[in-house]
Amino acid sequence: MNIQAMMKQAQKMQKDMLSAKDEIDKMIFEGKSSFVSVQVNGKKELINIKIENESFDKDDIEMLQDMIVVAINEAMKKVDEETEQKMGKFTQGMPGLF
Repeated sequence: MNIQAMMKQAQKMQKDMLSAKDEIDKMIFEGKSSFVSVQVNGKKELINIKIENESFDKDDIEMLQDMIVVAINEAMKKVDEETEQKMGKFTQGMPGLF
């Protein structure tokens, strides 16, 4: 394979990677923990927090805080899994690139 063909292949791969990353960035991921649900986008930006009021005891703020942390971490994990699934083919042998 000549250098010019390798460069074209690398440019196509870069374009495909950017396209896949853009697709992930636009996706919405949801995490849930008991009566708390959160939504984050593929950039790991928090978009929404929903607390089901009928399940919430006003005196139990500490538990609510824990539930929010668990839900956010679950949503972030889903972003990582989707990123690995879509970007893994581009980053084989290069851990931590995304």
